[in-house]
Amino acid sequence: MEPLRIGVLGAARISEYAIVTPAALTGTRLVAVAARDCARAESFARQHGVERVVDSYEALVQDPEVEAIYNPLANGLHGPWNLRAIAAGKHVLAEKPFASNLTEAISVRDAADAAGVLVMEAFHYRYHPVMLRMMEITSGGELGTIVRIEANMEIPAPPLEDPRWSVELAGGALMDLGCYSLHANRTLGGFLGGDPVLVAARGREHPGAPGVDEWIEADLEFPSGATGAANCTMAAGAVRFSLRVIGSAGEASAHNLLAPPDDDRITVMVGGSERVERLGTRTSYTYQLEAFTKWIREGGSIPTDADDAVESMRMIDAVYEMSGLGLRRTFGSPA
Repeated sequence: MEPLRIGVLGAARISEYAIVTPAALTGTRLVAVAARDCARAESFARQHGVERVVDSYEALVQDPEVEAIYNPLANGLHGPWNLRAIAAGKHVLAEKPFASNLTEAISVRDAADAAGVLVMEAFHYRYHPVMLRMMEITSGGELGTIVRIEANMEIPAPPLEDPRWSVELAGGALMDLGCYSLHANRTLGGFLGGDPVLVAARGREHPGAPGVDEWIEADLEFPSGATGAANCTMAAGAVRFSLRVIGSAGEASAHNLLAPPDDDRITVMVGGSERVERLGTRTSYTYQLEAFTKWIREGGSIPTDADDAVESMRMIDAVYEMSGLGLRRTFGSPA
């Protein structure tokens, strides 16, 4: 296939892992980058082999050589710049969460449909063999009747000045981490009768960051009767990205769902015996970029399209409402 030509919005730290390394491994062209600080963009381009720097986000989305935009900006800027890229006729690989809230997510989805461009939410873990194998195990019968799904996403607290603690920029543990916990439950729900229903949610604000959740726990129930837990915290003692599937005959655990290069193990325990499967340390971001490129070049479908993103935001909003922490506002809207 002809290499995809991508423009990078901003010089976020995640870009090195999420687009720079995958682009080098797949032959994707990083045509241009723009950042609020031009010097930072110049440094990013030199360090990561981006072909050129443009002087604004708007110039990037309007650049005729750019086919697709990678948007890793702060959460509150995902929706607005997804919309600007779509209006310019570009495909979009949008970091999660897709938007600040359900209303904004629907507007992005509808704009993409009207413009005939493709928008993918960057739930990279969904494309790695670790998650694909967890799906096989869940649906294959080895564990018996599935009775519970548990997803826990935890990191130590970022500095208070980090945008993830900004209510204006749609920060919070649920937006940064819990969206993965909910999405993993939704994905496995495909084998349990469909998306789960939210039963209860609770959380706490982070000290010094009013309105921003430090942690959230969500209790779920699937149409099959199985229960689910979607938990997250940005105040943990260590990093933990785990997914556990419990059945009547055994259980399976992915030890690091979001970063298989650090730990690609799945442990399966059935009938008193335990086995460990290793699924490979190739990055999930590389699988994701390959899927995005193939979707654009060959058509078909992918599991993390704009319709899926809307359903994820629907559940995120429901968790915020039930926990009492309140919806994330669209960027620039009044308090």
